[in-house]
Amino acid sequence: MGSTGLDLIESELPKLKKELELDLVIAQAENVTSGRGCSPQDFLRLKAAGVDFCTAGNWTLWRKDIFSLLEDPEQPIIRPANYREGAAGLKYKYLKSPFGKVLFISLLGQTVGRSSKLKLDNPLTAIDQILDAERNIVKSAAIVNFHGDYSSEKIVIGQYLDGRVSAVIGDHWHVPTADARVLPKGTAHITDVGMVGTLNSSLGVKTDIIVKRWRDGLSVSNQLDSDKPWQFNGLIFEVDPKTGKALSATSLNRIYE
Repeated sequence: MGSTGLDLIESELPKLKKELELDLVIAQAENVTSGRGCSPQDFLRLKAAGVDFCTAGNWTLWRKDIFSLLEDPEQPIIRPANYREGAAGLKYKYLKSPFGKVLFISLLGQTVGRSSKLKLDNPLTAIDQILDAERNIVKSAAIVNFHGDYSSEKIVIGQYLDGRVSAVIGDHWHVPTADARVLPKGTAHITDVGMVGTLNSSLGVKTDIIVKRWRDGLSVSNQLDSDKPWQFNGLIFEVDPKTGKALSATSLNRIYE
């Protein structure tokens, strides 16, 4: 979330990759640049810090300068797959890894923030179409990022895709949930993975700004908080590349004073 989250990624991710022996790092990049979208420059910073692939949310299409990267199948960043036909960017992409091809898909929930009034394709229909189209492609893993407001949607889609993909990772709340697990048929799942950014804030925004808007009815712009402590949330999961099934799923929650 914002420059604080990016700074924390740059300072801590290289250490975490060594400590936790991570093979692949996925980042939700839709709030990286000033809390709205991800600029090409910040995308390159994430890659340089050790991020292998960037998933998408309701702010991903905010910055037009990222469109060419979203449309390039070789660039590891996507937009939500269930935006209507004609939206910039590809619906899904593959990443080549030492273990084989990894499929990445992002989806928006039916209700999500500033996109709540947009006409979106049904996420269940959208994911069914993609998985059916790609069923004959040999892959070591399939990762779905679900960006939504309702916990019910995040939980239901995890169970809907259980055994069909390697992981379903919910986000958008910026607050990690305590339900990381491997579902019965072998899909790693968490309702919300949380965020990387400031801890004592309103999802990364200065709390007094939100109070003025909520209590006093003032129309004020968000201001991102940068004060410590900072938080680094994530999900660590292991996948058997031969079956594409998850073997474990554990929350990562670190505080930096």
